[in-house]
This record gives sequence, structure tokens and C-alpha cells, in this order.
Amino acid sequence: MPGSSLSRRSVLIGGAVLAAAAPAIPAAASELRGVGRPMRPGQLFTLGVASGEPLPHGVVLWTRLARDPLADNGLGGMPDQAINVQWEVATDERFKNVVQRGNAEASPRWAHSVHVEANGLRPGTEYFYRFRARGELSPVGRTRTAPAPGTLGALTMCFASCAHYGEGYFTAYRRMAEDEPGLILHLGDYQYEYADNPSKNVRTVEGPETVTLANYRQRHAQYKTDPDLQLAHATAPWLVVFDDHEIENNWAAETPEDKTETPGQAFLQRRRAAFQAYYENMPLRWESMPQGNGIRLYRRRQWGSLANFHMLDTRQYRDDQAYGDGNKPDGPDLKVPERTITGKDQEVWLLDGLRESRARWDVLGQQVWFAQMDHDPGPAKILPMDAWDGYQASRQRIKAGFDSTRNVVVLTGDVHSHWAADLKDDFDDSRSRTVAVELTTTSVTSGRDGSDTNEGGDKLKAANEHVHFYSGRRGYVRTRFTPDQVRADYRVLPYVSKPDAPATTAASFITQDRDPGLHAV
Repeated sequence: MPGSSLSRRSVLIGGAVLAAAAPAIPAAASELRGVGRPMRPGQLFTLGVASGEPLPHGVVLWTRLARDPLADNGLGGMPDQAINVQWEVATDERFKNVVQRGNAEASPRWAHSVHVEANGLRPGTEYFYRFRARGELSPVGRTRTAPAPGTLGALTMCFASCAHYGEGYFTAYRRMAEDEPGLILHLGDYQYEYADNPSKNVRTVEGPETVTLANYRQRHAQYKTDPDLQLAHATAPWLVVFDDHEIENNWAAETPEDKTETPGQAFLQRRRAAFQAYYENMPLRWESMPQGNGIRLYRRRQWGSLANFHMLDTRQYRDDQAYGDGNKPDGPDLKVPERTITGKDQEVWLLDGLRESRARWDVLGQQVWFAQMDHDPGPAKILPMDAWDGYQASRQRIKAGFDSTRNVVVLTGDVHSHWAADLKDDFDDSRSRTVAVELTTTSVTSGRDGSDTNEGGDKLKAANEHVHFYSGRRGYVRTRFTPDQVRADYRVLPYVSKPDAPATTAASFITQDRDPGLHAV
């Protein structure tokens, strides 16, 4: 596994690097400002750079221009006019060997964000990229294309979830960058809708609760000014999906959190605004550009023949939570065949993808607990309505699809704590066959410092024999995929109420090829 210290290349990205600029983008100064040294207020590239959606021959390059990131109107202090942005891709961090360059338009229609789909690149190759606009040069980012089909090899992938700006420092993102992953997944709650809470927060959240497009743009911009998050974005390509807080807590399809509120135009307008701001601020392909009332985020990305990443959307198409949401007794409504957490089209798409997959590992990047999580250690069964427990027929159909694949790993966020679990044919029978594993990451900051254990976590683990581990600390999960096994390291931080906490590994598990189940190491 990678060491805990930054490599020379990470230092060059994260700090200042002397560079001889290529002719198309002459240097405005004698150094490029890396993401470890955020650009000064008033400069154009205050929100950093990012890449994502790697394919064998291309990757998305992202930036967003903002001279005043926290402007109340959400437009970052930018004029109401399009701005030409130049971009370059090189094989070296000093840009001596530029292999692609071009121009893109940063339009006020999309908050002066840029989504460049750089194509014609070599498979499985590391690249560096940067932007220039109006005489200013962006930080340098590092990215990687996916390996060619048929390639196995190995992949270090980190994944994270739930980053509340006010409740802590984003040190976990920096520690992820130090692991030098080839890919980063974010499983939702990238930003939170809530207004500032001075009695709870350690950092000030700007603006009111996010409802309008201006609100969501401002909130995303504040998050993007964080240097630790900028470093993680600039270190590796990302695959992202949202959960609930990108709009509001526990929304379901067209139904808002408040179940007494009649679904209607007000919530749909809020949802449209959140979808647009999410697209503007993420390194997504044009195919994910919001259309009408929706945004298409479920998609499949292949990493050679090593892994297929099936990125799911468990919010936009789900039925409303049963029994009024929360943790409720098991009941007949949870087993209704028509109830779905994915929607019919996405379910068919996923089952088809699993059946047709020839990858060594099929990975579901999704949001909420897949395993049964009984909250009562006694004879009763108390289940979370917001998770797959609230959609049991839907879960059973997906589990049946696992039989058509070689290996399945389910990745989960949402719950602000680490969990490692076997996925069983029958969760009520500990002797039942294990069909896959679930790796659940804790939050980056949500819930503040946390603790190694707590009463609620102890009860959950005691009530669910398929659970091997949990921790209530903040952090992320680092994985290492090889043809023979997947290793998961549960990384934890002792605190997030102060910056620059160290990261340690609280537990590690291995899953072997063709042997579903977790083995502690």
C-alpha cells in the first residue's frame, strides 16, 4: 500500500512548481500555484481544478472561474459574459511534453464552469493538466486514463462520503491525496444544505439554507475553496454520485423531507437548482448535464478488465420511505415487490450490466446501507426505512443478479461511521451463503470528532452477525484491487475539530477472488 508521505509529484502539485510554460499558455509568473497553496482572493482559479470520468482514451477536466467565490448571487464575482479558457494536457508536471490543448467557453449560464472532455489520450497513463484565462494560470492537476480493455493490473482506490464544512476540517481529503490513489469515489453528501449553526460548527457556513440556484452555487463554491479538498481533486480522477444533502435530508424522488408537505413545484424547483449546481461543480461528462427535472447519474465505468464501477442513484427514482421514515419495525410494506429504491429502468440497467460483465470485480458505488441493519439486539426487528432494508424486494432482485458475476463489492456512505459486512442470502440465518461484501465509509467531517465505539454502534454490531467491524471516527476507506483480492483499509482520524490530524488504519480486511466474504488481516 502507498506510504503516508507525499511523493515528489504530489508535492509539485500541492505546492509551487517552477515551469517553462508551453507556447499556447505562457506563464504569467515564474511559478505555478499548486492546490496546496490556494490562489489569492480576486484571482480567477480560486476553486481549483478537478478531473473525473476516466475512460481508456479520455478524461473530463474541470474548473470554475470565481474571483469572489462567496458572492451572495452564486456567480463568484464574475461578469455576465462568456470567457475563453485555454487548457493543456501534458505527460509531465512541467508541461514540456504537451499532448493535447484547446479552448473552452466558461459561460454565465453554467456559473463559468468548464467541462473539457479531453480525448485521444493513451490508456492507463498518468497526465497533468492546467487552464489559463485572461492572463492567469490555474493550479496543476494530475489525472489518469482507465486501462485498456483486457488489462488487469492493480488499482488503489479511495472512497469517501458526508463532508459537512461547518462540522470539521477536511483533513481526510488531504490524507486520501497522500495515499496517491489512481481513482477516488465520492458516494454522496459532498455538501450540506443547512445554514450555519454557531453552537455546533467549528467553521462558519456562508449563506442561508440552500434552496435557490444562487444558494447552491455559493455553497459549492465555499466547499471548493478548501485546500484539502482541492488537493484531493487535483491528485486523481473522481467518480461522483449524490445522496440526500446535495438537496435536502432524506428526500425521495419528488417528495421532500417533510412528509406532511405536498410534493409540488416548490420542491421540484429546489431539486432542479441543486441538480444544476451539482453538475456545474463536478467533473462530469456532458451526458450528465441536467435535462428537464432530472439528471442522469447512474452510469458504468470500466477499469480495464479489473473492475466495473456501477455508479448508482438511490434518491431520484425511489419510492417514498415506508412508515414515515426513521427506524421502524419490520412490516409487510417493506416486502411489496413493486417498491423500489433504484426505479425500474435503473434496476434493469444494473442487472443487465452485472449479467454481461466480464470484469474480475464488479463494484457498486452507492449511498445507503445495503446489508440488513437490525437496530434491536432482541427478538424484534427494527430497520432503517431510508436504506435498502426499506426496499427488501428491490434488494433481493439485485442480490440475485450477483450470481451472474465473478465477485461483487458494494460501497456505501451516508451513516457517518465505518462498517464492514458480509452480504447474505438470508440475513436472518448466520449460516446462509455469503454472496458479496459491503464496505461502508464513515464521514469526512459530519458528526464532528466521533469516537471509536458508541452505545448505538455496539448494539447494531451485536444484533447483526454479518457485521465484522465498525468505528465512529471520521475518515475514509482505502482499497487495493488486484486480480486475486481486494484489500480494504479503514482509515480514521482522531479529530476533525482542528486541522491536520494524522490518519491511521483502524482495521483491514481482504476478500479473495471467487471467495465472497471478509477476512481480517
